[in-house]
Amino acid sequence: MKITLIQPLMQLRPMDTSLKTRMAPSLGLLTVAQSIREGNSIELLNENVGDEIDFSSRPDIVGITVTVDTLTRAREIASEFHKFGVPVVAGGIQITSCPDSAREYFDVLCIGFAEKTWPKIIADLKSGNLKTEYSSLTIAPHEIMSPAYDLIDFKKYLYVNVVSASRGCPFKCDFCYNSTANIRHSFVNRRIDDVINDIKMLGRRHIMFIDDNFIGNPHWTEEFCHRIKPLGIKWNAAVSANIIDIPGMLDLMKESGCKGLFIGFESINEKSVKDTNKKQNNVKRYDYIVKEIHRHGIMINASFVFGLDDDDPTTFDRTLDWIVTNKIETVTSHILTPYPGTAQYARMFAEGRITNTDQQLYNTSNVVFRPKKLSSEQLRKGYIDIYKRIYSLSNILRRFPRYQRTGYLLFNFLYRKYGKLTERICSIVGYNRIGYICEKLSFKI
Repeated sequence: MKITLIQPLMQLRPMDTSLKTRMAPSLGLLTVAQSIREGNSIELLNENVGDEIDFSSRPDIVGITVTVDTLTRAREIASEFHKFGVPVVAGGIQITSCPDSAREYFDVLCIGFAEKTWPKIIADLKSGNLKTEYSSLTIAPHEIMSPAYDLIDFKKYLYVNVVSASRGCPFKCDFCYNSTANIRHSFVNRRIDDVINDIKMLGRRHIMFIDDNFIGNPHWTEEFCHRIKPLGIKWNAAVSANIIDIPGMLDLMKESGCKGLFIGFESINEKSVKDTNKKQNNVKRYDYIVKEIHRHGIMINASFVFGLDDDDPTTFDRTLDWIVTNKIETVTSHILTPYPGTAQYARMFAEGRITNTDQQLYNTSNVVFRPKKLSSEQLRKGYIDIYKRIYSLSNILRRFPRYQRTGYLLFNFLYRKYGKLTERICSIVGYNRIGYICEKLSFKI
């Protein structure tokens, strides 16, 4: 059978360039492809890297991965294929967390884990018994498939060194997809041998683990770090702020090649953090967490959410002061966005605070609700301004670290401050080539 899998065009934020969409391929569709490739012809299309969709190509079935801000585009794609009588399957985080938002637009909804749903979809299509919904909300470690890495067009991306070691997160923060009914009970690590095989298959010395929480099961992480020491790789991952409570974890991570950690600090306001049900965060210990991670020579990508209920006009200046004082190497910030299906959305909807239901705007750079202690204009302006101030020349120099200086400068200047210039260079020289050079310079590999 001929199967077309599509990643729709996402909505870029004001500070983003094509570097964001070409940072690395999404593993979701690659996993779908792996689960159904035997005996089938698979076409992978990603609108975010310039792939064009030929709606008249008439595949036997189309699969679209959907996030909340791409739902509108996914509907448009489905409508075009329907003109040719092609059935369309919608899956991904938005479909799993809020299936009711999509039922009328797609022929089939894929809810949960693709490895356990897509083989059934294809089998039923072949037998003429295609259903409207396939769901599997649990998965065992041995059932998690490796992505079809060989189907990636390497030239279209800065990096292809992405690996998933787990699914889900043990924490259920109110604003996160992991608080939705279909997701909140799932966290599972892959088999260590399977993850190591993926690393070896990629053949790269630097790996980006893209898990929601790399320390969701500390015992697994400890064993994994011991196992990858002989590989001599460098790696980055996302972890929760309670990493400081796991004895020896930072030592082990450093020894196994960890170079950077993404952490959702979310706010330096203790009440704002408590209001999100983020129980793993203790604002009073933030300075100590940063100090300990830096003591191990590991860089931090700190994530913040602005517009939480206790945020006021002083929040932005206070957050910036904390970032600069603690020499946080990179920052990712968002406007609070109540994703449909989350606990945050349910609460705000009940309070009558949702002000915009255009889901294309739900990309964490727009104000789609009524803040409590800020005007919408103050929130939007503060969000834009803090990015500019963090990546000003003076603040880049103030945050200059004692280690990994080349990587720090490359990210702060080439990716953030002068991203548009880098984007133009990549379009001439090639994204993968620039990514390879930056990787070599950053990690000396």
